[in-house]
Amino acid sequence: MAADFYALLGVSRSASAEEIKKAYRKRARELHPDANPGDTEAEDQFKELSHAYEVLSDDDMRARYDQFGEAGISGRGTAGGGDPFGGGGQMGNIFDAFFGGGSPFGGGGQRGPSGPPRGQDLETIADISFEGAVFGCKTEIEVRSAARCDDCAGSGAKSGTKAAQCQECGGAGQVRRVRQSILGQMVTAAPCQRCSGMGQTIASPCPTCRGEGRIVKEMTHTVEVPAGIDAGQTLRLTNRGAVGIRGGTAGDLYVHIRVAEHDTYRREDDDLVTDVAVSLAQAALGTHFTLVTLDGNEELVIPAGVQHGREFILRGRGVPRLAQGGRSKGRGNLRARVVIEVPTKLSDTERELLRRYAEERGEKVAPLDGGIMSRIKSAFS
Repeated sequence: MAADFYALLGVSRSASAEEIKKAYRKRARELHPDANPGDTEAEDQFKELSHAYEVLSDDDMRARYDQFGEAGISGRGTAGGGDPFGGGGQMGNIFDAFFGGGSPFGGGGQRGPSGPPRGQDLETIADISFEGAVFGCKTEIEVRSAARCDDCAGSGAKSGTKAAQCQECGGAGQVRRVRQSILGQMVTAAPCQRCSGMGQTIASPCPTCRGEGRIVKEMTHTVEVPAGIDAGQTLRLTNRGAVGIRGGTAGDLYVHIRVAEHDTYRREDDDLVTDVAVSLAQAALGTHFTLVTLDGNEELVIPAGVQHGREFILRGRGVPRLAQGGRSKGRGNLRARVVIEVPTKLSDTERELLRRYAEERGEKVAPLDGGIMSRIKSAFS
């Protein structure tokens, strides 16, 4: 999911405007491209940080973000890369985000039409098998979402008609007002009330979508699950979310992965772990058997005298390591852990053999009548 703006700035959701500005200045100095030449990761973080500041430093956008998240500010045309430390065009981006126009300091071009807003991001859960998480798989998910209306091709206008440029704002989607103040001429902008910021008006709306250019329906998507993914991780499907109204681009679809448990194996980081049960006799004398792995069968030799908890490692037979970008890089190990099972029910013959074994080794065991055990039990009853 997209990062929380407050977390990016390192402030609480109740932080004041001054606290937000102070936190931004501190982080921006650390991540500014001038301080990190050639560091693309720092540059990306700086852009995210600047976008978060642009939203949270504006009372109206902050209120919508607090209530609806990024969906509440989508389509507003906020621009990343603002820099309150100065810097010509970058400073212009901030004023463009706040006022919808060029910077009063100059250097900023006129803003184009707002256009249709971007659609909302969506979330869903995909259930996959244990093997599917290890080796990768394809799975289909169904999402109820806003999709393009085919009857009007997403325009919102009735068949045979088309949208017209708004006469109020001239297609800009905004109405600008100029007023004089003690500081000079001030330009403000607000969404056009006549076209609701779309820049176009529709005289004859499409009867199917009622002029929105989209309808709600069940959508099926095929998800490519990379090998090595773990439960709780999230895949982002770009442009698979809800489409925007009147031809607006689609949001993203975030798929949270849920992995089924396996009958034999469990996952510990990038290793596969299983318990191998052996009897007392097998542990003492040694044995071998076929271990069923996710890659096929393996012959496992248990040496005589093996101890409880010992692990036998098959290297490179675990979970693929999921690298950045969804690619796998190497695999973990398979660890077979010995569990010595002590019998709870014995036949008379088995009991006698074990007594003779204990006598041979000089080990004390309970007498045949169970007297010692009975007395111990009664003492704690």
